[in-house]
Amino acid sequence: MGKMDENEIARRLIPNKALFADIYLVSKKFDIIPDNHMHYGASIDYQDMQELREDFLNDLYDSIIDWIYSAEKYASLKEQETKKGKTEASAHASVQRKAINKLRKGNQDNLLIQGQFGELILFHFIQKCMGAVPLLRKMKITTSSQHERFGADAIHYKVEGDKNIIILGEAKTYSSKYRFNNAFNDSLTSILNTYKSHRDELNLYVHEDFLDEQMNEVAEAYLDKNLPNTEIHLVNVIIYNETEKVVQTNEDDIRGQIENIIEKRYRDFDNGKIPIDVNPILNRMTYIIFPIWKLDDLIKEFQERL
Repeated sequence: MGKMDENEIARRLIPNKALFADIYLVSKKFDIIPDNHMHYGASIDYQDMQELREDFLNDLYDSIIDWIYSAEKYASLKEQETKKGKTEASAHASVQRKAINKLRKGNQDNLLIQGQFGELILFHFIQKCMGAVPLLRKMKITTSSQHERFGADAIHYKVEGDKNIIILGEAKTYSSKYRFNNAFNDSLTSILNTYKSHRDELNLYVHEDFLDEQMNEVAEAYLDKNLPNTEIHLVNVIIYNETEKVVQTNEDDIRGQIENIIEKRYRDFDNGKIPIDVNPILNRMTYIIFPIWKLDDLIKEFQERL
């Protein structure tokens, strides 16, 4: 079979409207290359003068189960629990606990939890902004002692007309010690390394239970060069600690201030440092810049919820 159709992709997409109600998202042609398509800026949204941090954290936490289990796997696990005599509600709670326990492994490591926080956000942004579903659920590999960590932070798939598009995603979450330009540079190096090695790494997981049956067929067809009109696209999410002050006025004005900060971050990065001439794949790069104020505190709160 191999290829899916656009309707099947749409059926599998998780829009997560609750989470994105807490996020201010803007897409435009920012001053960055490639300049042939839109890039994104995002921030935790405001209601009047109040930042929706708690709502954002709660809705992000509640989405962990979507990240770790496909809808089919969730339904199977929930059915197992109801067969034990549990109600629908307690069966869901049990499956959610299993998902959280997978994420909790090793989460005392600050760098690990920082990475997981970014990967969870990336999972949602690729579906929201790119309309692409997870091809491989990397969290399973991370928590499996028998496997090496998969190189890409996300690998998703979508169909556009006659094109099969594989999306490789990287999430870089930088604490207050990092400067934005260094973070942006680092993310470029990382995604290029992922691009160079993704076929070898994906090959390790075909025929494992990390992919459901249909996704396995897509991955296998891609590796066997039997997936027609294939394109690889790249996505970088850069989550960083912002220090520029926002004046508390009203939500529209605050959003405008945040958009100006994001525009400045894009504008101030030297396009000459993006090696697009020697790496033409960067013409298919989409950037998502996500400033967060007091980011270390937010990640600590996320960790405490686990």
